[in-house]
Amino acid sequence: MSSTESTGSAMSVPTRALSNGVEIPMLGLGVYQSRPGHTTSDAVSAALEAGYRHIDTAAVYRNEADVGEAIQQSGLSREDIFVTTKLWNANHGYEPALRAFDRSLTRLGLEYVDLYLVHWPVPDERLDTWRAMERIFSDGRARAIGVSNYMPHHLDELLANATIPPAVDQFELSPYLARWELVDMCLSQGIAVETYSPLTKGIKLQDRALAEIAAKYGKSPAQILIRWALEHGFVTIPKSVRPTRIRENFDVFDFSLGADDLATLDGFDEGLVTGWDPTNAP
Repeated sequence: MSSTESTGSAMSVPTRALSNGVEIPMLGLGVYQSRPGHTTSDAVSAALEAGYRHIDTAAVYRNEADVGEAIQQSGLSREDIFVTTKLWNANHGYEPALRAFDRSLTRLGLEYVDLYLVHWPVPDERLDTWRAMERIFSDGRARAIGVSNYMPHHLDELLANATIPPAVDQFELSPYLARWELVDMCLSQGIAVETYSPLTKGIKLQDRALAEIAAKYGKSPAQILIRWALEHGFVTIPKSVRPTRIRENFDVFDFSLGADDLATLDGFDEGLVTGWDPTNAP
């Protein structure tokens, strides 16, 4: 894993430099489907107490305000927490995207975000949207900009037209869904790979082959899946609202997977998509 070690938490959190030099923590807490209100704010608080320094939310999750509240109550310096949010589909286009970003900042209670992502490659409008993203970045209100759910054909279009290339592509990826063509394209273009649903939404946590590897290391299947992403240099954002599970998901920095086990995991690919599949999105 190509990374440096960040400081300022109870446990060192690996980071990697994005194309513009901004350091992103390799492991974060995702709050997709975390219920707005105390459920989300308590989960974020538990994560920050455990040592997480990266929180990933989105406008469509309707819990940006709860993320912001937990950050403000944490006692941590703003610059020590990496915050990601995303532009939803209904707000594509140049002016609508700028207005949507302003609303996200207001809900978060922040003056800037560390990473702002286009949540989905909406046809026809996404290039105008990207101009707005570049404006947000140039104005210093997002330290980095990127995309989510962009497949190779979406990236081809964007890279052919962008003034500022995306720093990140966030998409579903796990040993059971190994999109190596997309991974290779991102790496060749200096785009960081960020994985969501790294735990397959629990679908594969009882897989016998995965359990055998987990037993070998004295770790849980979930911890093995997270470690797989980290070993490949992928940023990853497992989600949970349970403090015990949040802490378990963070306890992955005291071991490494052997080359043979990593290769075995790489061979688990079965095209398992547990959420949106943007493969054929126009």
